[in-house]
Amino acid sequence: MTHASLLPGQPRDAVVSGPATARAINVLAPNPSAMTLDGTNTWIVAEPDSDLAVVIDPGPLDQVHLQNVVATAERAGKRIALTLLTHGHPDHAGGAVRFAELTGTKVRALDPALRLGDEGLAAGDVIRTGGLELRVVPAPGHTADSLCFHLPADGAVLTGDTVLGRGTTVVAHPDGRLGDYLDSLRRLRSLTVDDGVRTVLPGHGPVLEDAQGAVEYYLAHRASRLAQIETAVESGHRSAADVVAHVYADVDRSLWPAAELSVRAQLEYLQEHGLL
Repeated sequence: MTHASLLPGQPRDAVVSGPATARAINVLAPNPSAMTLDGTNTWIVAEPDSDLAVVIDPGPLDQVHLQNVVATAERAGKRIALTLLTHGHPDHAGGAVRFAELTGTKVRALDPALRLGDEGLAAGDVIRTGGLELRVVPAPGHTADSLCFHLPADGAVLTGDTVLGRGTTVVAHPDGRLGDYLDSLRRLRSLTVDDGVRTVLPGHGPVLEDAQGAVEYYLAHRASRLAQIETAVESGHRSAADVVAHVYADVDRSLWPAAELSVRAQLEYLQEHGLL
């Protein structure tokens, strides 16, 4: 689950952009909320000496934002050659069709309904554009179609909503499943241990410089929540809404509907594993 508010002194239509690594520039969409933190991070990724760039998650259908992404790439001397999606939620993919029209690019995604062009994305795919290499990492759990993109040259991974820059994410039941999500987190942990990934470039929130620490925290958080929910059920809190009111009592009530999705996913997981 995510939680944030506007940055101090930041107007609602503000756009923040800037380099995060040698190959990645963030353009922040003007859609801050409790669920999107400061807004959606749209990523422009390119080799420093190439004039071709890849955009990951063009963001919501906001003409000003989409044009700003194009302008930011042009100021960096880049032409956008391809659009990729981490998943299909509107705050990440809602502007994809319009962005493809603006840039003349194909849109590649795991979900066939989100693609524009003949090519999709699948686990193990390696995308090469202008010398840039991105490796597709399957990451179901937040949603069934979630992907991450490993950027080995920067020791970085673009995580969409699988790992956020602040707070934790929703397992969006029934599309999202907790068992899948835990497997995805372990897959990301392997990237940090075995493949030199140090930096998380998230779909929301700030860049994280301790990728392994972030993933370990997420795994520990999920284990803690599972234990809390198991205890709550054993204490007589049976419905998902009742569990939320008990376990998330210290969380802003505006976030309880999102919390209930994660609780439903966790209850399903506990039942499948014979723990309830």
